[in-house]
Amino acid sequence: MGAAGLTAVGMLQSSAGWVAVNRFTRRSAIVPGKQPPVTILKPLHGDEPLLEDALASFCAQDYPEFQIVFGLQDPGDPALKVLDRLRARFPNLDMAVVVDPTPHGLNRKVANLINMAPQIRHDLLVIADSDIHAAPDYLSQLVSSLAMPGVGLVTTLYAGLPSGTTLTGRLGAEQINHAFLPGALMARGLGRQDCLGATMALTRATLDSVGGLHALANHLADDAVLGRLVKAQGLSIALAATVPATTVAEICLPELFEHELRWARTIQSLEAVGFAMSCVQYPLFWAALAVGLSGGAGWAWLGFALAWLVRGAAGYGIDRALGLAPSAGLWSLPLRDLMSIAVMLASYRSDRVAWRGQILRATRPSLAPASDTSGASWTR
Repeated sequence: MGAAGLTAVGMLQSSAGWVAVNRFTRRSAIVPGKQPPVTILKPLHGDEPLLEDALASFCAQDYPEFQIVFGLQDPGDPALKVLDRLRARFPNLDMAVVVDPTPHGLNRKVANLINMAPQIRHDLLVIADSDIHAAPDYLSQLVSSLAMPGVGLVTTLYAGLPSGTTLTGRLGAEQINHAFLPGALMARGLGRQDCLGATMALTRATLDSVGGLHALANHLADDAVLGRLVKAQGLSIALAATVPATTVAEICLPELFEHELRWARTIQSLEAVGFAMSCVQYPLFWAALAVGLSGGAGWAWLGFALAWLVRGAAGYGIDRALGLAPSAGLWSLPLRDLMSIAVMLASYRSDRVAWRGQILRATRPSLAPASDTSGASWTR
């Protein structure tokens, strides 16, 4: 009966997530007030699928004055050719390109940002991942949220955008859209203020007050560290009224599994209890387990069918509220829930994660290289 109970809890959570997304998308966007100039920092690493589309969405922002600084660490990086095409498409854009391999700590993304910092021209900063696709009012919404009293950092939710039509891409988007996104909203409804690292907007003064980018250099979860440092200053983390998309670039299931495993181990190192409790997000796994444990009893099969219906309805409702194409077909939902549980279980086997050619250890509270067992404290 335990599996059946967890199935019921999972169905309730799926429904609650649907409600949370509907409420979020129905809230009014903030009317832009003052629009001071902004510097966008874009660390790059390779020519990823849909990279040019993603970067072009930032180049085409409906905002009066902004600068984009692109950073790369390899002079032979193929992303440079993408930037050449963007220069031709947006000849009047204030764009700077930094190519600098200088290391700073363990986190290569943060090292890239540190190398880009001398090119920053404005006091409002937006740090955004290379695979983010933004709406034209993205910057306006970030700046408006950052101007609210007591706000020190602004972040955003994000949806999954498959780079192709493969099952792998749809499953990756399904996890982001129907588990991560509503889960983040429900956590915020319970009082959490997490920094979701795909977008981080703050002033240069706030960044300096927490130790600058160097304070993040030895942490894999730089977004979580930045959020904690900002909150320690007595400032809040706002959620902007815009939902950009992130490219789901994986083309095969093992590649997607490895990517999600890195996420899982990082989250587990930061919020062990919350991570463990998130297993209830996958009611089809628990319903299938109830079928097996009951010997295929009729009531268990009925519960499985009901869980499938609720998961499908909630997913469809979330996609519709966000204006997205369906992430995955109804038939693939059991596979998605099973894979999510498999990722969670695998995350407990080791604390090692593979990230951009590095093998790191995700430990609490530190994130140190696999060869270093000494660890390091959260920096302040």
